[in-house]
Amino acid sequence: MSDDHSEGAAAAADGMSSSPMGGGKETALGSEIQAKIGQHLRAMYDDVVRQGVPDRFMDLLSKLDKADTPSGEGGGRK
Repeated sequence: MSDDHSEGAAAAADGMSSSPMGGGKETALGSEIQAKIGQHLRAMYDDVVRQGVPDRFMDLLSKLDKADTPSGEGGGRK
């Protein structure tokens, strides 16, 4: 019983380590599913990009730049 379980786990690990498109029929997704996933990922990415950087992060970055600049010099990070 444990041998069957360990063989199944090894087969699953082998399937996970191979590339998604590389030969393993049980791990390959259909082209329609891949297209849907791609559309959703692009939509999510576009939404994140449109949101921009929050003001609090810009404030933190500004503080870090000021802390990084030696006193008396006007240059920021290099």
